Amino acid sequence: GALLLGGGIAAGLRFASGRERGHRAEVFIGKAPNYQADLSRVVQDGFSTLGIGQSDVRGKRILLKPNLVETAPGQTHINTNPAVILAVAETLRRLDAREVIVAEGQGHRRDSWLVLDESGMGAALEQADLTFVDLNHDESVAVPNAGEWTDLGPLYLPKTLLSVDWVISVPKMKTHHWAGVTCSMKNLFGVMPGVVYGWPKNVLHYAGIPESILDINATVKPSLAIVDAVVGMEGDGPIMGTPKDVGCIVMGRNLPAVDATCTRIMDLNPYGVPYLAQASGRLGPIHESNIVQRGEPISALRTRFEILDVPHLKSVTAG
Repeated sequence: GALLLGGGIAAGLRFASGRERGHRAEVFIGKAPNYQADLSRVVQDGFSTLGIGQSDVRGKRILLKPNLVETAPGQTHINTNPAVILAVAETLRRLDAREVIVAEGQGHRRDSWLVLDESGMGAALEQADLTFVDLNHDESVAVPNAGEWTDLGPLYLPKTLLSVDWVISVPKMKTHHWAGVTCSMKNLFGVMPGVVYGWPKNVLHYAGIPESILDINATVKPSLAIVDAVVGMEGDGPIMGTPKDVGCIVMGRNLPAVDATCTRIMDLNPYGVPYLAQASGRLGPIHESNIVQRGEPISALRTRFEILDVPHLKSVTAG
C-alpha cells in the first residue's frame, strides 16, 4: 500500500490492493505522437482491445464530454483537442451509434459559444455535423446522490445528460492547482449546470472538490474515458500551466483506473490524489496490481509533470 499524506479526506490512511478485492479494470494506452496522426485508428484499436464492439454501440445515443475551459486560440494544452473528439465520434459512428452529441458546461467562462469558437471546437463540430449542447443552461432534473460523500443532497443533472445511453468523458491530461490531477473524473464537473452550481461551479468547491468529484462520478456512472494526452498541461493547471508533450491517448471503462494510470504516466502518485485514494475499492481500482495495462506500457510514456509547490499538493509528488 501507499500512504495518503493529507490534503483531503481520510488523511493518513493506508490503502492496499486488498481494499480493492473484486475490483479489476483494463486500461489501454495508445501512442499518438501529434494531432495530425491517425487518431481514429488509435481510438479504434482501444475499442477493440477493450472489447467494445458494434454490438455494444449500435443504436445508442452517446454524449461526449470534452474539457473546454477557456478561450485560448491556438493553445493545444488547455482544452481537449478537436481532433480527439472527431476521432472518437468517427469510431462510434462506424460502430452504428444512433447519435453522437458533444456537450459541456464549462466552469470558467460563462459564454459557452465563445469558448467553443475560440478553441476551434465549434468549426470542427460543424464540419463533422456534430451537435453541441450547452449543459450550463440545459433543463435540469434532481436525481438521488449515489455517492453521498458531500452534503449536497440530490444532484441536479442536465436533461440531455439523462437522456443518453452512454456518457464518455474525453478530458485533457493536466495538473490542477486544487485537485492535484485532472483527467476523466474531474472532467465531469462540467456536466453540472452553472445555473444551479455557479461559476466556476462554486457550490461544488464549497462542498469539497474531491468529495464532489466522487459524488458526480457515482451518480452519472460514465461508460468510458478517453483521455487526450497527446499534449498535456503541467504546472499551474488547469488553465495557467504550460504544455507537456506526452504522445498518447488513454482509454478505459473504469474512470478511477484510467485516472490512476494517467497519474502514473505523469510520474505522480495516485494515492496522493484525494479523490483517487477515496475511489479505491468503491468506484474502482487504482492499485497497479488490479489494473491490466493494454497497449503501450506506462514506462514507455512516463514523463514527470511539474506541479505547484504548495503544501496541499505535497502528497501528489510523494513516491
